[in-house]
Amino acid sequence: MRVMVTGASTPLAAALIEHLCHLPDVDLVLAVGDAWPTAHHHLHFHYVDLTKPRAVHDLIWGEARELGIDAIVHGIQHRCARDRGLRVHRQNVDSTRELILACADHPTIRRLVYRSFAEVYSLRHTTSDLLDEDAPLDFDPVAPQWLRDRVEADVTACAHLGGRLSIAILRCAEFFAPHSGSQLWDYLSSRVCLRPLGFDPMLNLLSIDDGVAAFTAALHRGTTGVFNIAGYDTLPLSRAIARTGRIDVPMPGPLMDPLYRLRRAIAGFDFRYDMNVRRFHFGGVVDGTRARTQLGYAPSHPVQWRTSERLFARSRPAGRSLDSHP
Repeated sequence: MRVMVTGASTPLAAALIEHLCHLPDVDLVLAVGDAWPTAHHHLHFHYVDLTKPRAVHDLIWGEARELGIDAIVHGIQHRCARDRGLRVHRQNVDSTRELILACADHPTIRRLVYRSFAEVYSLRHTTSDLLDEDAPLDFDPVAPQWLRDRVEADVTACAHLGGRLSIAILRCAEFFAPHSGSQLWDYLSSRVCLRPLGFDPMLNLLSIDDGVAAFTAALHRGTTGVFNIAGYDTLPLSRAIARTGRIDVPMPGPLMDPLYRLRRAIAGFDFRYDMNVRRFHFGGVVDGTRARTQLGYAPSHPVQWRTSERLFARSRPAGRSLDSHP
């Protein structure tokens, strides 16, 4: 197997690349992204701006063809939720579309594993739902751009299911790790955490180790379609706040939206809180039955809880927020 991994600077992609380089059935790994700090005889590195269609075409029909790449893991996403605009949309959505189109008639590439997000599901109820792959997606036109982009990119990948290119779409639970674009990680980086009074949303959190296991399984299985990738940890928000040593402050519902608007203006965090359903948009709890039965994946690694303010401070990304270019 010869694999290309995009977004090499993300924690998930970096760990996946390191893992693939040591698998006996992987002959070569092409890492696409920022500079790669370590060397390996199976590893090739290539920098390209995937927001440019011509650059995507040249990568797929140039170096990827020359190296005989037969599988791709694609997962670049802009990791800063507060950033908006056309360039962010190009990275989140257009790069996925152009990559799939470039691979459609490729002579060597047969498999694409796309990293999607559990946040694409619509959370409509006041109870904690177990979301399967047939749950409705969130097409709310007033949703923040980071969410609308994720839904659009997911639908773009779904539109090409059934073609010559074998596509697996992994809708991952939230990665609770630094530099991963986690809304919950940003939320828990505050010493005081506000949450709705009388409601404690359930969370399902995914570790980087389990993410690597899921994508490795998807690469080795030829199964196509959409798969929920659940995490090992399922717990209420209040318990997550307690595990990180934060101060839990329940607030009346009518005060939540203006308080978070104020916090977003001051701190730059972009949380979504829907007053109609009284839910944080942390992705809900996903049903991983299909991934377990068809991919052979089951979560087994709990997340690493951080209780030190110093560790949270060190985990905040400085400067660069794009996965594929500086």
